[in-house]
Amino acid sequence: KKGLRIQGVKIIGTCNDIAGVVNKYMVDEVIIAIPSAKGEVIRKIISNCQKCPVKIRIVPGLQKILSGDLEVKHRDIKPEDLLGRETVNINEEEIKKYLLGRVVLITGAGGSIGSALCRQIVNFNPKEVILFDHNENDVYYLGIEFLTKHPQIKFRTIIGDIKDIGLLKNVFSLYRPQVVFHAAAHKHVPLMEENPVAAVKNNIVGSRNLIYAANHYKVERFILISTDKAVNPTSVMGITKRIAEMILQTKAKMSNTKFMAVRFGNVLGSDGSVVPLFKKQIEDGGPVTITHPDVKRYFMSVNEASQLVLQAGGMGKEGEIFILDMGEQIKIVDLAKELIALYGLDFENDIKIKFIGLRPGEKLFEETLLNTEKDKATKADKIYIAQANNFNPRILRSKIKELERLVRLMDEEGTIKKLREIVVL
Repeated sequence: KKGLRIQGVKIIGTCNDIAGVVNKYMVDEVIIAIPSAKGEVIRKIISNCQKCPVKIRIVPGLQKILSGDLEVKHRDIKPEDLLGRETVNINEEEIKKYLLGRVVLITGAGGSIGSALCRQIVNFNPKEVILFDHNENDVYYLGIEFLTKHPQIKFRTIIGDIKDIGLLKNVFSLYRPQVVFHAAAHKHVPLMEENPVAAVKNNIVGSRNLIYAANHYKVERFILISTDKAVNPTSVMGITKRIAEMILQTKAKMSNTKFMAVRFGNVLGSDGSVVPLFKKQIEDGGPVTITHPDVKRYFMSVNEASQLVLQAGGMGKEGEIFILDMGEQIKIVDLAKELIALYGLDFENDIKIKFIGLRPGEKLFEETLLNTEKDKATKADKIYIAQANNFNPRILRSKIKELERLVRLMDEEGTIKKLREIVVL
């Protein structure tokens, strides 16, 4: 294409020629006019711009332009542009069937996934949305946002803890939620290695409290937000999330409530993810700290994750574990370099990258989230059902009782040992 003209404008080079073109023509700003490009293309362009003192911007997606939004203009590149994932095709009618006119409860409503789910749910005209969180600031600002943008929707804010079974019974009895999205969890892998008792209390006991309350008060649908770290887990956090899945699967077999779990990997830019940490480290002048040069993780945007969770929420019937297709794992060091480039800086001269070693419970890469030979495809785009693991519910309940005794004794070593014993049932 080089040398050709588009509407009279000469093409002076390809993506590989960016550095030379920038220097020759003293370019100040590079605009990426292919927002639908795959992540590897966007990352290549950014890499080619890395040694050039230019600002990089991107035009909005085609859907945004076709929406007639008069405010549409090119914008700064966001971290999720680096993923370049295809637009999710969701069946809105299927989602509307189970949300329209319903009372919907979201735990962890103020968090990244919880708040994204809330913002999606209001588009399906629920009767009432109950925001449940232990962090008053997060849900306060979320409530203000909804009062302004969605005054027609009834909202209720509950400040509380899922470990408080008395409070949960009161909430379920008074407000009778029909759909529950359980997004509240302790999720920091290194912190849970240091605090296994807290991990058990929140991720296992708290989840069980909710599952039992949902069953007792005849909730229609219960969706547990799970994680790729529950696949062959080695960390305390991953094990506690897997055991929460096992409790859900056990209750699903003896309940009229449709219980299900949805597993996915890291959400780009979410609370506690590497992106906010990297951005702060870059803004502070570095260094950017990474555990290992070869560490990889699955990523998706918060909007994509929340849309797929809503889609899966209408599909579950009896304890299914849905898996979201996360694509390929991304090297964290590459992500760091690209974020540094977004700031117009260079990782060799401006911002140093420091490797600090894997922390307890961490892996170089996560287990394959999706096994296309074993996991069952669904009618929905990017959603699969994990192959079921058989375990004895009676033994599970007995082992969890033993676990709770160790937790009451604050026996951290015994707690970790018992967790590893339970997860392989």
